[in-house]
Amino acid sequence: MHFLGFIWNPADTLFKIGFLQIKYYNLLWIIAFALGWFIMKRIFLKEKKTVQELDSLFIYTVIATMLGARLGHVIFYDWPYYSNHLLEILLPIRERAGSSLFGLINGYEFTGFTGLASHGAAIGIIIGMYLYTRKHKGFKMLWILDRVVIPVAIGAFCVRLGNFFNSEINGKIVEKSFLFATKFVRDSDDMPASSVMRITKEKTVNAAYKALENNPQFSEYLEAIPYRHPAQLYEGICYIFVFLILHFLYWKTEKKNHPGYLFGLFLVLLWTIRFFVEYVKKSQGGFEESLGLLSTGQWLSIPFILIGLFFMFKPRRG
Repeated sequence: MHFLGFIWNPADTLFKIGFLQIKYYNLLWIIAFALGWFIMKRIFLKEKKTVQELDSLFIYTVIATMLGARLGHVIFYDWPYYSNHLLEILLPIRERAGSSLFGLINGYEFTGFTGLASHGAAIGIIIGMYLYTRKHKGFKMLWILDRVVIPVAIGAFCVRLGNFFNSEINGKIVEKSFLFATKFVRDSDDMPASSVMRITKEKTVNAAYKALENNPQFSEYLEAIPYRHPAQLYEGICYIFVFLILHFLYWKTEKKNHPGYLFGLFLVLLWTIRFFVEYVKKSQGGFEESLGLLSTGQWLSIPFILIGLFFMFKPRRG
């Protein structure tokens, strides 16, 4: 691996225990939630809240995030497929000819929870926080949102790093001479698994991709894979700065006492980053073809930015 022609070809699975697969993407989601709990624990202790209240909030957040992210992907990006595969909406499986799920159900494979949309996750979290405050009357919704966005920002970095390991949500094609040009060997458009197994005649997907990269016999196929922007890293690194800004404002200023300000700033920063990164990201599908001009991700980001500006600059009482 090196700059000026960076080849990226990791297996998406960290290790296996029987039929159970631990993938980098799923592990990074777990890390995101663990970091979120740790950060919120510090905030709750500072604000004289109980760990029991935090544990309840954590459960609401996990469920709301995963459910919102999944439904967001299904509705915004891939409804034509899922309308005919309803079982796959909430189960970590996908129909695939020749596969066998746990050796018991033919025609399906275990995929883990892939196909998640950040816009859906944001909507899910907001709804989840509303439901939490309905049950826990001692909390105001904006109080929760102003604080939960801090761990959400670093969680967003973890998710984008997971996308990078998965070689998904890649950027548009660039020249090899570009500083961060990355050849995503496992890009599902440039070299899908079915194609690499047909070319190499290997029996497993990982063996096939390794052979494609390392066996000179397949060098022409490797050379044909284009270099792309590592858009996931652009986005993820920017999210680290969003986290640092929010963390600083909460701990070092009085902005946390202005209801809605940190929440609004989070929306403006995160979705503005998303809006501009979309210019170097390859199309993720959705409804952009019918609307034109902007990508699906950009159209979905605009309302969040406007809502964020409202909460940042709305008149303060008193």
